[in-house]
This record gives sequence, structure tokens and C-alpha cells, in this order.
Amino acid sequence: MLVISSTINNILNDPSYHGFLSAIKGLRQGLVYGAKIRLAHSIVQAFLFRREPWPQRIHFIIRMTYIHAKTLGLFVFVYKILRISVSSIFHLSRPWAAFICAFISGYWIFHEKNSVNEQLILYLLSRIILGLVRYAQKRRWFSQIQRPVFPWVAAFVWGIVLWLFECHQETLQPSLRHSMTYLYENSNRWSSWMNFLVRDQLG
Repeated sequence: MLVISSTINNILNDPSYHGFLSAIKGLRQGLVYGAKIRLAHSIVQAFLFRREPWPQRIHFIIRMTYIHAKTLGLFVFVYKILRISVSSIFHLSRPWAAFICAFISGYWIFHEKNSVNEQLILYLLSRIILGLVRYAQKRRWFSQIQRPVFPWVAAFVWGIVLWLFECHQETLQPSLRHSMTYLYENSNRWSSWMNFLVRDQLG
């Protein structure tokens, strides 16, 4: 037993295996992180928004958690394997290697349009918009702006979303459209105090 443990520790600490072992650990990290995030989210969805019998809700929770964990774990694994390959073969600079490997991995792993992939991409998109604005500020492309840019990003995002909702609803994602309808259209209609304060809408 001590010999096996010693051999494993030698392999884990051998620099020549570090890249591949990093990809394996990345797969593990992606699986665990994806499961933690999606399990909590799916349980809330099942309790608050789904009306099927409980066996179907439990199946929904397990399926969503599995898809999220698998997708995130595979993405990290493939990205790290590609980084090792691209760095050793093409000797690209770090920014180009990161972008190209993530681009290929993203297309391959996230090509299927499903609710989990769509939520992950929209989550990332919102964060990279802010990241790009901060990058522009860091590079002094907005050197004349001394105040924080977040209020301007918030104003722009709300301006665009309400313009799309008011004028081009069909372009919005269904879940966003339903949320906006609940907030901005259903609040325009009532006929008594019951559907003013208690029920969401008429009927």
C-alpha cells in the first residue's frame, strides 16, 4: 500500500505530467462546481416554478445538474488539453492561445442550444461586457471619463432592454419576455382590489 501511495505521489509531483494532470483536475473542478451551482438553482426552480408531480421534478433537478456539471467539466478539460497542445506546437502568445483554445472548446462543447448552455453563455456575456468596459478604461480609451462607468453600462442595458420590449418583443429570450410582461404589462391592468393587490392579472 505504501509503495502504491508513493508511486502515485511521484506521478502527481512529476513536472512532465503536470499539464495532463491539470486537465484532469480541471475536469474534476468543473464537474463539482457545475453540480453545486445547478443543483441549488434547479431545486429552487422545481419548488417555485414547476407544477409536475414530484418524481418528474426530481428527474428535472438531476438532469439539469448532470448537464451543467458535464458541460463545464468537459469544457475545462478540453480547453486545458488544447492549451498544452497549442503552446507546445505553435508557440502562440498567451492572449492568442487563451482566445483560440477557448473559441474552439466553446464551439465544440457549447454548440447545442439548450437551457443550460444558453444560461451559461448569457451569464458570461453580461460579465464580459463589464469586463471589456473596464479593460477599455484600463487602456485609457475612456481617459476623459473620470467617473465610474458602471452607471453608464446599467443605463445603456436598461435603455436597450426596454426599447426591445416596447418595440420588438419577439427578439427577446422567452424567459426575459415573460419577466418583462409580468413587471411592465400586467401592472397596467386591474379591475378590483383583489387583482390589484392579490392576484397578478385579470381573470
